[in-house]
Amino acid sequence: MNPSAAQCVQKPGSESAAEREARAAELRAANINPRTGLATDYLNHFNEAIMLLEMVPDMPECSEDFLSWRPLSYAEHFTASNFKARDLAIEAYNAADARTRDEFDNITSALTSILVAVGGAMREAQHDKTRIRLAEQATGWVKPLVMQAGGIINGVGAADVEYIMTH
Repeated sequence: MNPSAAQCVQKPGSESAAEREARAAELRAANINPRTGLATDYLNHFNEAIMLLEMVPDMPECSEDFLSWRPLSYAEHFTASNFKARDLAIEAYNAADARTRDEFDNITSALTSILVAVGGAMREAQHDKTRIRLAEQATGWVKPLVMQAGGIINGVGAADVEYIMTH
């Protein structure tokens, strides 16, 4: 390799401050948190299910709408969405800190498991009263998890709490 080519090669993570700031600006413009690499748009997938569940007590027939909801992974959600920067969102997610991504994935996995289990129970339920009770319980379980996922996306995790408490 000649010296000029060697000078152009940078090791991963060795980008300049200007390059890091340009990347952060690109992520912010796309509504992706530059600190975490995650986008709140993914939570719309779960908020849709919550909205449908919240309608069931007043309109039990809406349980059918909830039953049409299907779980999607982060990448599946963005691939199927009209999100302008969907490729960037997937790329940033894949490049996110593994601990942050794991914490986020654990919460969204729990959300998905709850919603799928409630859907299964609603399919088996014989009475609207049972579907209503399931919808009310599920809403109470998943709303706090969506808030936790939002905290992770926005960079408010255990490490941040420790930092705040010590500074």
